[in-house]
Parts: sequence; C-alpha cells; structure tokens
Amino acid sequence: MERKMRRFKQQLTNEQSVEILCTTTSGVLALCGSDMQPYGVPLSHVYANGKIYFHSALKGHKVDIMKDNNKASFTVIAQDEIHPEAYTTYFRSVVAFGSVRIIEDDAEKVRTLKILGRRCNPDDADGLEKEIASGLSRCLMLEMNIERLTGKQSIELVNISERDTCLT
Repeated sequence: MERKMRRFKQQLTNEQSVEILCTTTSGVLALCGSDMQPYGVPLSHVYANGKIYFHSALKGHKVDIMKDNNKASFTVIAQDEIHPEAYTTYFRSVVAFGSVRIIEDDAEKVRTLKILGRRCNPDDADGLEKEIASGLSRCLMLEMNIERLTGKQSIELVNISERDTCLT
C-alpha cells in the first residue's frame, strides 16, 4: 500500500534517495515471517543497477523467513545529528520497499559479490578474486527489487537548504 508522506515538504527526491543508498554502507533489512513476527537485521549493502544487494550465510533466520515471505523493507540512515538545545535531531533517511530473492545462478552470484567486494575494498582485485573463490560455496547473495523508495529529512535541514538557495 503506497501512502503519501504526511510531511511532504521533508520528502527527498528519488535522486537524493538513490544517492543516499549509493553512499551508505549498511542499514536494517526488515522481514516478517509466517508467524507474523517482525525481524530486523543490520546488513552491509551495495546499490547497483536499481537494486540493493546483500550477502548472507547459507542458512539462518533471515533465509528461513525469506522463503516464507519475500516482501521486505530496507532502511538506511545517512545523517543523525543530535541538537540537544532544540530537543531534536537533524536526520536524513531512506526506506526501500520491495521483495528479496536469493540469487541462484553462480555467474550472477559472482558478479554481485564482485560489486559488493569492490565497494568494501576497491583496490584489491586479486584479493577479491581469492575471497570469492574460497567463500562462494559458503554464502548467498540476496537481491532486493525496489518497488517503492522514499526518503525524508528533518524540517531543519529543509529550512537550511531553502535559506542557502535564497542566498545564491
């Protein structure tokens, strides 16, 4: 169900939201299993080709839930700056909604592992090849297909941006 943001003035553009996905390195994947128990797990991620990729162990709670229900949301926080004198936080965050699938094809798995690996260590291609070769059989790659993306920032950041625009 798509909802309009109540505080629409604080909504980030799609381009700003994608930029946050591209520059952050971790977030929380939220899933809900057949027992209707929510489960949120912090994960490293990489955004590429309009999708979000994660790596995972072969087995575990996350994988079990995904097999029952592949719907998910993924949240990243790009800025979280406390301003105690104003009893507020200057924040920027993004939530992606969609579905997650396990990448089954080995060639696609290697391709996406390389994308994630280059994000973590862009200057060690040989090391990445060795890491993938030794760990390929012990990991999964997950792909989140984004159906809806929404970003929001604090009203204080909106006001600063508007003030800066007026000065130019």
